[in-house]
Amino acid sequence: MYGGNRRRRLTSRATAGSSAALRSAVRRGRPGRNGEGTGFDPLSTRGRLAWLNSASAGIGTTLDLKRTAQELAEFTVPDFADGAAVDLLEGVLRGEEGSRWTGTGIPPMRAIAVCAVESLTSLEPTPVGETSARVEQHETLLHRHCLRQGEPVLLSRLREEDFIKVAPTRSAADKMRAAGVHSYLAVPLIARGLLLGSADFVRGPGTPPFTSTDLALAEQLASQAAVFIDNARLYGRERAHVVALQRSLLPRATPVTPGLRVNAEYAPSAAQHGVGGDWYDVMALPSGRTALMVGDVMGHGLAAAATMGRLRAVGRTLIALDMAPERVLARLDLATRDLEDDQVATCLCAVYDPVDSTYTLASAGHLPPLLLDGRGGTDFVDVPVGAPLGAGVIPYDPVRLTVPEGGHLVMYTDGLVKSRHADLDHQLDLLRTAARDLGPAALESGGLVERAPAGAARFDEAVLLGATTVRADPADLRVWRLPQEGRAASVARGLVTDQLAAWGLAELADVCELVVSELVGNALRYGNGPGELRLLLGDRLVVEVSDTGPDLPQIQHADLSDEGGRGLQLINMLCRRWGSCRTVSGKVVWAEQNLPS
Repeated sequence: MYGGNRRRRLTSRATAGSSAALRSAVRRGRPGRNGEGTGFDPLSTRGRLAWLNSASAGIGTTLDLKRTAQELAEFTVPDFADGAAVDLLEGVLRGEEGSRWTGTGIPPMRAIAVCAVESLTSLEPTPVGETSARVEQHETLLHRHCLRQGEPVLLSRLREEDFIKVAPTRSAADKMRAAGVHSYLAVPLIARGLLLGSADFVRGPGTPPFTSTDLALAEQLASQAAVFIDNARLYGRERAHVVALQRSLLPRATPVTPGLRVNAEYAPSAAQHGVGGDWYDVMALPSGRTALMVGDVMGHGLAAAATMGRLRAVGRTLIALDMAPERVLARLDLATRDLEDDQVATCLCAVYDPVDSTYTLASAGHLPPLLLDGRGGTDFVDVPVGAPLGAGVIPYDPVRLTVPEGGHLVMYTDGLVKSRHADLDHQLDLLRTAARDLGPAALESGGLVERAPAGAARFDEAVLLGATTVRADPADLRVWRLPQEGRAASVARGLVTDQLAAWGLAELADVCELVVSELVGNALRYGNGPGELRLLLGDRLVVEVSDTGPDLPQIQHADLSDEGGRGLQLINMLCRRWGSCRTVSGKVVWAEQNLPS
């Protein structure tokens, strides 16, 4: 709406408009502005109909709701009116269906678009986006007739007492009067029988008043524009649902893990269709390690989002089993091929070990991660690129990478860099430059999303996962090399008991001694002797023993007469959880205990 500190609609008594009125009106025509044409011939039936027909090319060029409303306002100025404003119901802006407002008071509406000639800039319309609730107003003729009854409002000549009837506030009425506004027209925006909002128009000095011809034209124009606005609303609602589904399938928070500080960002695309299958995951693994995963399902929409959710669930389950990254990708490839739809996805999987500050990475057709070493060096990690998930080409080759303290590993999806106007290598170079120019704080807060090459013109969604290595507290980790002979279990028990006493956790010693005895015993019997014993104190107490044996331990069914086979059963009952994972030289078996409350 026009006037004062708000963009108000000026209103008048409803006047009937119909196709018959339009045909009659276009035969009569109305005088041109100062005798001159303003974009269409006002005295020609063909000119009026051509102008009305051109609305389909000038309005609704995109499926953006606010842009469509702005196109409606701009299309009518100055050819039809000196000023135009479009307001929509709050519910319509949230994607809800329109409705016929029949209540009392001011309906919840929001100013969406405004356009005016230079001579009417003194009306000071409300900034686009503000609501009618921001200003104390009274009910106008527009509210009474246009919104409540769905009828147009025409006031050809504004009399002195009419300004307060059409302006929402007294100050707005005064500014309209001072600007020389003399004629007012408002029409409801109705699509598929439901009210979406309204559009109002004003004319100022030097232009003829609105007539029944203009009313008929405005009604026909509003009828077309309302359909475009409703289409944009429906599309926006669908996109909002996909974005909501996408966000619900992503982690709500990243876990706190030793030696690593992780920040994750998900950025929907600026384009309406660019939402779908990008995901990331962060998981805390035993022994203080951290698993990181970034993936991208090809395609967009609900189908891609649903596929992403299934792949992330499978990947999370596999990582929880403490499988190596290359084996996780191999299993994910099988899971992708089992999907009903022929889907293809890329994925980058990494596991960080704080003991030696190393990453183990494997890639399934994904873009290479970016490494900032914390001393000014910035480069992409040379990870062997395997086939995308679903292609059926395995295995995948891992690579180990040592990162210094303060180093920053950036994993991302292609939406962060790809462009329709530049090749990928050029975009990657721009990403490396942008990352190098950012400070550590900006990198950790996701500032690279805004500085990435795609920037504001990004037409695809993007995921950014940044991991910064930090100094782990050496007092919380102990590593010992165990002897290869039979006294290894006794040595391990002594080491564990002494360390728990130093940590003030002597009450855990009995169970921990039993656990470490079983783990060392299994290493001696099935793993060619124990290697390292590690004791990690974090949220829980973790003890692990490594060996060079190829077989992972499993709980066996032991009969009453059997003398052995119950070691892992005891560990399973006494510990919160336990597990094993393969390493380059063999395997590691671990067990976790809860700390005293």
